[in-house]
Amino acid sequence: MNVDVLLGLQWGDEGKGKIVDVLTPNYDVISRFQGGPNAGHTLEFNNVKHVLHTIPSGIFRENKINVIGNGVVIDPNVFKAEIDKLKETGVDISKNLYISKKAHLILPTHKLLDAASEDKKGKTKIGSTLKGIGPTYKDKIGRDGLRVGDLVHNFDEKYNARIENHKILLTDFFKFDFEELLNDWEKEWFEGITVLKSFNIVDTEHLLNQALKEGKSVLAEGAQGTMLDIDFGSYPFVTSSNTICAGACTGLGIAPRKIGNVFGIFKAYCTRVGMGPFPTELNDKTGEELRAAGNEYGATTGRPRRCGWLDLVALKYAVMLNGTTELIMMKADVLDDFDTIKICVGYEINGEVVEDFPFELTDAVKPVYVDLPGWKTNLTQIKDQNEFPEELNNYINFIEDEMGIPISIASVGPNREQTIFLEKE
Repeated sequence: MNVDVLLGLQWGDEGKGKIVDVLTPNYDVISRFQGGPNAGHTLEFNNVKHVLHTIPSGIFRENKINVIGNGVVIDPNVFKAEIDKLKETGVDISKNLYISKKAHLILPTHKLLDAASEDKKGKTKIGSTLKGIGPTYKDKIGRDGLRVGDLVHNFDEKYNARIENHKILLTDFFKFDFEELLNDWEKEWFEGITVLKSFNIVDTEHLLNQALKEGKSVLAEGAQGTMLDIDFGSYPFVTSSNTICAGACTGLGIAPRKIGNVFGIFKAYCTRVGMGPFPTELNDKTGEELRAAGNEYGATTGRPRRCGWLDLVALKYAVMLNGTTELIMMKADVLDDFDTIKICVGYEINGEVVEDFPFELTDAVKPVYVDLPGWKTNLTQIKDQNEFPEELNNYINFIEDEMGIPISIASVGPNREQTIFLEKE
């Protein structure tokens, strides 16, 4: 058996959680392979909305193994809050959630360092979610991080050493006042550690590879999106991990030849949270209409998302990087009321139109659009692709022709039931 990978092709917030939940019945194991609690994977069913930050989105399906891989960074406090929320809804995940010993821990001082760093950068700040994720990955790469497995290996000694090191940075370099915050956060953090230690903490790379040997099917769930990848995204306004398909190999401990299908998720338009370039952004009434229709506010931070038209230059780049085999289009219903829908098919840079994604996105990059007629139809009530208006079919066909791969699912609303599987002739 191979590992299928599901990931975002834009700047995150594409709706990955919903689709993982929809596809989970086809798999035995669901695994998160990178990122931290800045992820906000939203699922909605039985008229209840659930938001997951660390736990894989397959957790609501019975008898499925869920794995938090080594590429994920975990905040014990956020993890505890998630567990408490799940218990309130009657979901017991104590037996079917496995956590990698090699996943790194977000310490209370990592969040302080995140805030101090953003404060020091001033106008050049990244727009961090202030969850401590960047500093945690810095410690990981700097070989100074604490891992989940360290909880039973000289943990107090390692923890105190890292905290003291961080305090020196906060005091001497950042000049950041932190003592009161740290005392509060540490108390909650250790409460989270107690909960974390009650779960199955194992070498998940062995667990996953053994599952594959036994013929079990595995779905790898990415967080954030391709355009936030640390290497290939809109640097430096990116996240701190590899969000692309290759990250599933290093974030789970599976060989590249084990990768099967790659499901690439994109919205029928574009959004972005935080700072950074966004070629098709609409700072006008149309952008506000997209935000309102799509309820575009961060699932983790509540920040309003920046909105714009679909960008095929960035999408083609993402498809290339990930080896995407199938496209999944989300939130088509958000475009229901537009007379004309624009799609970016190129960038004009210094008078020249290019179709390849450039080294750096700057203010000199101007989107080149084509106009397509809107469908002016309420898609949220549609149950079958045969009910699609002609204009929506044309929109889908245009994207498929440009991408060279099929759109296999179109989402027309937030609920499980509003997911249309597309069949091709």
